[in-house]
Amino acid sequence: MNIGVIGGTGPAGRGLVARLASVGHEVVLGSRSEERAAEMRARIIDSWPGRSLNIVAGHNSTAADAELVIMGMLWDGAATTAASLEPKLRGKVVISMCNALTRLGGEFQPLVPPRGSVAASVQAAAPGAMVAAALHHIPARELGRIDEPLPCDVLVCSDYAEATKAASELIAEIPGVRSLDAGSLSAAAPIEAFTAVLLQLNARYSTRVSLSFTGIEGLEAPGADA
Repeated sequence: MNIGVIGGTGPAGRGLVARLASVGHEVVLGSRSEERAAEMRARIIDSWPGRSLNIVAGHNSTAADAELVIMGMLWDGAATTAASLEPKLRGKVVISMCNALTRLGGEFQPLVPPRGSVAASVQAAAPGAMVAAALHHIPARELGRIDEPLPCDVLVCSDYAEATKAASELIAEIPGVRSLDAGSLSAAAPIEAFTAVLLQLNARYSTRVSLSFTGIEGLEAPGADA
């Protein structure tokens, strides 16, 4: 599948670019600066000399031309960017992985965007797209370590069954990850906000935590028995 990552030069975005390319997808690493995108692509390729990673660098508008699009930029630019690219996003599944957060003193705190979540703001900015909220809780550094599985669960929510299905199937291709349907896009608000809790745990315990849910049978993550 051809996948575009808009704002793919940040830690989470470039980690996702590398991870998706590692499982066989053609990935467009998008940025406001094509030069910055090319620089980040070269860094990823050079980090994995033994891998054949199909990554193309381009402008965010180039990434928006892809079959499936992921919003990977900082949260405060997500809705504006989606609005500017709205014609290209119509009829497509768009995954929002942005979290509205700030740091006050020594603590991370969630912010509440005008529509309750970044994902809902992206949906409003690009009403012709099918937006799914997902990938909020995977640590960026671990996401980019493509030789290692990610033993965690990822929550997916959307108002479109097609978007939930496409996002879930894509996420399930990442070794170790289990995708869980968390319902409609209204669930994006608490999902995004909970990222602040995970970051606070990381800071307090000098670690990088992820989510794993018990009590859901028959949905083992790929490689769970390995």
